[in-house]
Amino acid sequence: MEEGREYKDTVQKLFAFIEESPSQYHAVDTMRKHLEAAGYEQLLESGAWKLKSGGKYYVIRSGSSLIAFRIPAQDSQNYCGFQIVASHSDSPSFKIKTNPEMNVEEHYVKLNVEKYGGMLCAPWFDRPLSVAGRLIVKENNRLVTKLINVDRDLVMIPNLAIHMNREANKGYDYNIQKDMLPLYGCGEAKGKFMKQIAEAANVKEDAILASDLFLYNRMKGSIWGACEEFISSPKLDDLQCAFSSLEAFLQSEEPLSSENVQANEQSEVDGKNVINEKNVINGKNVINGKSIPVHCVFDNEEVGSGTKQGAASTFLADTLIRINHAMGRDEAGYRQSIANSFMLSADNAHGVHPNHTDKACPTNRPYPGNGVVIKYSANQKYTTDAISAAVFEEICNRANVPYQIYVNRSDILGGSTLGNISTTQVSVNTVDIGLAQLAMHSPYETGSVKDTDYMIQAMKTFFEASVRQTEDGYELIFR
Repeated sequence: MEEGREYKDTVQKLFAFIEESPSQYHAVDTMRKHLEAAGYEQLLESGAWKLKSGGKYYVIRSGSSLIAFRIPAQDSQNYCGFQIVASHSDSPSFKIKTNPEMNVEEHYVKLNVEKYGGMLCAPWFDRPLSVAGRLIVKENNRLVTKLINVDRDLVMIPNLAIHMNREANKGYDYNIQKDMLPLYGCGEAKGKFMKQIAEAANVKEDAILASDLFLYNRMKGSIWGACEEFISSPKLDDLQCAFSSLEAFLQSEEPLSSENVQANEQSEVDGKNVINEKNVINGKNVINGKSIPVHCVFDNEEVGSGTKQGAASTFLADTLIRINHAMGRDEAGYRQSIANSFMLSADNAHGVHPNHTDKACPTNRPYPGNGVVIKYSANQKYTTDAISAAVFEEICNRANVPYQIYVNRSDILGGSTLGNISTTQVSVNTVDIGLAQLAMHSPYETGSVKDTDYMIQAMKTFFEASVRQTEDGYELIFR
């Protein structure tokens, strides 16, 4: 199996996905296109949901977060729980401020930006950058979202020469307002930025009411190393996990048999609270062992997740509750399904750095290429505990995927991620996982050529399984 894996093909698909996703809005739109090509139907949060057995759906919040799910084809009201994979669509960057142009002595035009997330600043210098995001445009009496990507090298942040800053290589405290402003053009570029943005979006400049625009790195992904064992690309954190989740979600779909198709035609429900008597025995719901797979991608993880489309929002809880109600289950049925649910919080992990091996935990040392990383934190910055780790290890064993462990050095404070934030809204057993990478939060990050495939295989097996609570523990049910 190891030799038969076509790692490079998977990586090229990952690179294409990242290239099509220069902002979080584009990432969600790229996923939308893949889902619609696979027959998924969009639901609006503002509309009524009519779900049917075997139905395939997705919902988008604020253009930058997405949840997709599938209803079991048979006995759909008696699903076991939700098998959820959560990742995030955003990456550290610089956001273009409103009224961005800054004239410098009539010879340069630079753009005013502010920091988004906790990036490494130094790697942003002296590399081709461009601008992507969304515009809100007035069309008659409607406010319409337009995605924008200036698909060429447009700006650059020039370094200050060593001759003018002799201390540069001894450590430097970057001032975002002074050091990190991208050069846009010479003096004649004055007044052209928003015109250029409008042209790229094929709208009139005066129709633009507002915008969310970000810088992004134009460098394409690459496979490199003595044995082509490494990959480097923008946005590996966390589009590598978001891509893996989407691929696994789509690959795990069961083909509908003719019997299932006939059952689907007879089992559409309309949100009414209808529980068939045969599904209740002695007052207890009977579950059929199958769970609803959920591909969930949040925005704003890099700035704390505390937005309406972030992991701290009600987006996931709202979606799961509406699925429960639309499938004719009551509040008790929802609580039962949550008890039988499981989440993979998928956000990349720090690999042991070849030049700074002392920065890693002495006994838990994940490396790129050695498989999926299970992340632990005693203070619960990561949600992994003995139960959730054991469940995921069994998933990996079933998928024949290697796994490894990450724990911070005890004297280094680590970051947080999606799991511990999301569980404040939906309290499910959760394990924090990721893929080992170097240079996290650089605009050009490094990982392994093997690991995306490992993650897809593990997530696919997870989506095909159910995790059911029992009196003395948990039972894994595989398709």
